[in-house]
Amino acid sequence: QVRLVESGGDSVQSVGSLRLSCVSSGYFYGDFCVGWFRQAPGKEREGVAVVDRAGTITYADSVKGRFTLSREYTKGTLYLQMDNLKSEDTAMYYCAARDRVTGPCSADWGNAGRYKYWGQGTQVNVSS
Repeated sequence: QVRLVESGGDSVQSVGSLRLSCVSSGYFYGDFCVGWFRQAPGKEREGVAVVDRAGTITYADSVKGRFTLSREYTKGTLYLQMDNLKSEDTAMYYCAARDRVTGPCSADWGNAGRYKYWGQGTQVNVSS
């Protein structure tokens, strides 16, 4: 059973920075996709960024150039460096993963329903 635990959420002012962490435990079967989603009050959960086993990363257009996803395999940890934060980045941020993947992670990557494993979320508040 895969378990994901996020941390790093906080309240910051706009143009500030935060780094979120997601520590995973357990085993993935076959190829997998791991990434970040977020959900603001009254809005649907949306994909932020995803990475596959080979290291290919896909970003949402709204965060390109501001957010950077990285990972440390030895620590089983996924990071999301968020720079130049805006008030519209305020949301609960979730780490998510799916395994037994047979195609590229970039395909339909933002569909939250395709992800089997979820963390509990970490809150990010950006004030203008």
